[in-house]
Amino acid sequence: MNMLKGTLFASAALGLAAATPAAAQTAEVLHYWTSGGEAAAVASLREAFEAAGGTWIDSPIAGGGGDAQATVLRSRVLAGDPPTAVQIKGPNIQDWAEAGSLANLDEVAAQEHWDDILPPLLRDIVTYEDHYVAVPVNIHRVNWMWINPELLAQVDAEVPTTWEEFNEVATRLQDAGITPLAHGGQPWQDATVFETVVLGIGGPDFYRAALVDLDPDALTSDTMIEVFDQMRTLRGFVDDNFPGRDWNLATRMVMNGEAAFQIMGDWAKGEFAAAGLEPGTDYVCAPTPGASGYILNSDSFAFFNVEGEDRIAGQNLLASLILGPEFQETFNLLKGSIPARNDIDMSGFDACAQQSAEDLAAAVADDSLVPSMAHEIAIPRAPRGAFLDVVTEHFNSDMSSEEAVERLLEEVELAQ
Repeated sequence: MNMLKGTLFASAALGLAAATPAAAQTAEVLHYWTSGGEAAAVASLREAFEAAGGTWIDSPIAGGGGDAQATVLRSRVLAGDPPTAVQIKGPNIQDWAEAGSLANLDEVAAQEHWDDILPPLLRDIVTYEDHYVAVPVNIHRVNWMWINPELLAQVDAEVPTTWEEFNEVATRLQDAGITPLAHGGQPWQDATVFETVVLGIGGPDFYRAALVDLDPDALTSDTMIEVFDQMRTLRGFVDDNFPGRDWNLATRMVMNGEAAFQIMGDWAKGEFAAAGLEPGTDYVCAPTPGASGYILNSDSFAFFNVEGEDRIAGQNLLASLILGPEFQETFNLLKGSIPARNDIDMSGFDACAQQSAEDLAAAVADDSLVPSMAHEIAIPRAPRGAFLDVVTEHFNSDMSSEEAVERLLEEVELAQ
């Protein structure tokens, strides 16, 4: 964090500052990064912005999935008072752009050569009709397990690589009086686990058919029934106090030896880092069981149409800083993710991040890279909501897997 102090980011912002010498630079930033590792990461962006001469107005909205923030944002835009920059991603960016609410960032993009440093899949996410309207901060992998190695050692278990192995290890842990799976009973967390099971059981082609293309045959297939069967099994491996638990509290259970596994994206690693824990020693990261692949989630900031020279100048400065190489490295070291830029040296990152980068490159090469449904990269909010409703209801009831797939098809069709 000390490297962010002083003038580190001054050179990155010189061109933009020179272009607007008389304008103050103000940014109100609406986000949902409120937990330990996330809060440290967003603080690094604030420090970079303020070190470059900007005035930062922080507007955090608690709730890891972003649903509470979305409600606040809609009310702000309808009231004619949008924030300067908002943490949004996936199809939601396109929706706001189509509504005419987002600012054009092409000038900054040209100055900073964004076309050359962003992978094509991220360019597609943050552009609308070939114009930049948002800036990606990072790349998160969703299909990770976070593991307490001491608890696995107590039952003489290895890291599972298939769902059958996971179930066997979890049963041994449970028989030894250890909670196998730390989980927070919130719809977006249920959906996070669900999509890793879809990938692990069905593979990337089935994942795309079901969770991206919303193909009715895939949604009602025997494979999807098997997915819900595995979700029912996982429900038996969580503790009784899981309803409503925030994801970072579930991460803490793994840290504290209260549970052996958590299935969560690599933002969980930011929590371990904030606690001073080291991968490979204090905890283990491993891909979720089953078929290989990479479920991509990416945080982005969309920039809304605002009035006032200071806010417009603040947008330009903030956009430049977000994709600057120094900030990309610093932020992602804190957040647990890997850089959005494709030209960052990964040697300073930990083993989990290096594996993430290697697996991302492999997934691009073998076409097993898929967008996250749970984290609003794959599909619009309405069909995503249908998945969350059915998955959560199934997870918290005695609904059969056969009934779940029927309900899923009905709800998804109604949402389109």
